[in-house]
Amino acid sequence: MPYGQRIWVERLLREMEAQKHALPMQNDKEEKIIYIDGQVRSLPFGVYEYVFPKENLEQVLNTLINSKTVGAYHIPKLALAMIRKALNLKPIPEFSDDKKFLWVHDHVSVIPLGIREDGEIVGQHEFDKGFTHEAI
Repeated sequence: MPYGQRIWVERLLREMEAQKHALPMQNDKEEKIIYIDGQVRSLPFGVYEYVFPKENLEQVLNTLINSKTVGAYHIPKLALAMIRKALNLKPIPEFSDDKKFLWVHDHVSVIPLGIREDGEIVGQHEFDKGFTHEAI
């Protein structure tokens, strides 16, 4: 949940949407990478979901939140558990703080709620037909 002055929150969301991510794919014969945009989805109650390949999880978490303050937000544990269950989220895993994206978010804070992991699919479109990749 990002919060701050609306103009700064919207700038952060635009930075996130503009980020290109490498999505690895493979089939029996070869591996390849395609580049996709980050996706920001708006959920009820001011919650936003950022969709990106799992290979960038640590970098995204490190950019948006500080690993030392993940548990520092004062959301009652029961309320957080209910939010996670309603949104089908898992707790935020431990992550390293060595890489960050260059997103401008000086005046925005983020209350982390959790993560959601997608499964794998076999592509059906021209660019990914027959290739297995994360279902984004």
